Order: sequence, then C-alpha cells, then structure tokens
Amino acid sequence: MLDVLKNLWFRDPKEETIFINDVAVRIRAGILLAIPIFMSFTLYDAIFVSNWIVDGNTAVDSGDLDWDYHVIYHVDAVKRTFDYSLQTWVLLYALFEMLSGLFVTTSRVSPIILLASFLARKQKPVWKPLVPKRFAWVLGSSFIAVCLVFFNPEVFANWVNTVAGSQVLPTTSNYMSPYIPLVLVWICLGFMWLEAILGYCVGCKIHALLVWMGILKEECETCNNIDWDEIARKNQERLAKQEAENKTS
Repeated sequence: MLDVLKNLWFRDPKEETIFINDVAVRIRAGILLAIPIFMSFTLYDAIFVSNWIVDGNTAVDSGDLDWDYHVIYHVDAVKRTFDYSLQTWVLLYALFEMLSGLFVTTSRVSPIILLASFLARKQKPVWKPLVPKRFAWVLGSSFIAVCLVFFNPEVFANWVNTVAGSQVLPTTSNYMSPYIPLVLVWICLGFMWLEAILGYCVGCKIHALLVWMGILKEECETCNNIDWDEIARKNQERLAKQEAENKTS
C-alpha cells in the first residue's frame, strides 16, 4: 500500500521517460466506462424520446378526420424541460480525470488512479510509455469538451460573444446538432470498452500513426514490450553466479 501511495501506477515517477502500469490503466478505463454509458442514456432520452408530455385524460374527440380518415383529438400537452446540471458535473469530473492523468504531479489528486493502482497492486505490471496514453486522454478530453458545450450552450455562447464583442452565437437556442455529442459518446464508449476489456488503446494507435507520418515524436516503441522485472532478475542471477565463481577461485 505504501508503494501504491508513493508511485501510483508509475514504474518510477522520477525517471526521464515515464512508464505506467497498463493493468491499472485498463482498470481505470473500466471504472470510467460508467460515464459514457450514463451519457448515452441521457442523449437517447433527449433526442429520441418525445419532448411533449400528453395528459391522456384530456384527449377530446374533435369530430374531424384527417386526410387518412384518422380521428383528430384535442389534447393538453406540456413540453418537457431539461436540466443538465447532473450531466454537467459528471462531465466536469470526467474531464478532471482525463487531464489529471497527463502528468505525474496531477495524477496524485485523482481518486480513480489511486483506486486503480491499488486494485492492480498484486498483478504483474505491464509497463507502457505515458506519451501515447497522454495523447489518448487529450483526445478524450476534446470529446468531453464538445459534450459540455452541447449541455451548456448559453454559457459557451456568452463566452464567445463576450470575447468577440458581438452576437456570434445565439443564447436562446442550442446551435449544436444533438447527433454530434451522441456520436462522440458512442465513440468514447467504444474506445474505453476496447481499452478496458481487450487492452487495445485506439488513441495510442492514432498516436503511432501520427508518429509514422512524422507529425509527432514517439517514445522508443521497442521498449514497450520489455519485461524490466525479468531483466532485473537475470542481472541478479548473473551477479550471484559471478560472486560464487570468485569465491571458489
């Protein structure tokens, strides 16, 4: 437990090239998977469920028919209003989690990173460089930011209008298509499922592609699969063997 508090999921927080335990990363992704699931249900309700609440007891036959000979009824209906305060706080926490994992110091304020490191403490670590994971989390942060704008259009519009000094965005209607955050939530859900269940980091693969294109720089890819514990064990065996040979000679 003391080692978890000291190093979290890092192999060594002080080394120049930071490596993190991919086992803990997958556990963290599995925990955070609850957020895009919750957001997908919210967006489904907002987009595909009727915005009108009809009181069935007030439906009155008007005595008229439409062109298809269907009876036309008069009803009392109320348009639903949406309060996305809870969703906003959930997204802000998700953004906090994504950003806190970017650096060693900020990782220490993340309760999910601490929990994931604790749950992974008895499993054999799989060391992966932080840089590709950092790129994946920045990508996830951009998805979250877009969803925050969708749920708080008037706040973002006021910021933009204040900076621009004119009415650039409307403040009385949502200017973003609801299908944009819906698609992003589904993509995020898929990415996190692949990370948590299959250990496949799509963001890391995108990072590798950008490195191959020469846009970004990469940590030593050949180091990713090195078993550092096994190397340390073999070195100890070699030193012990040399000491034994020196004593016999």
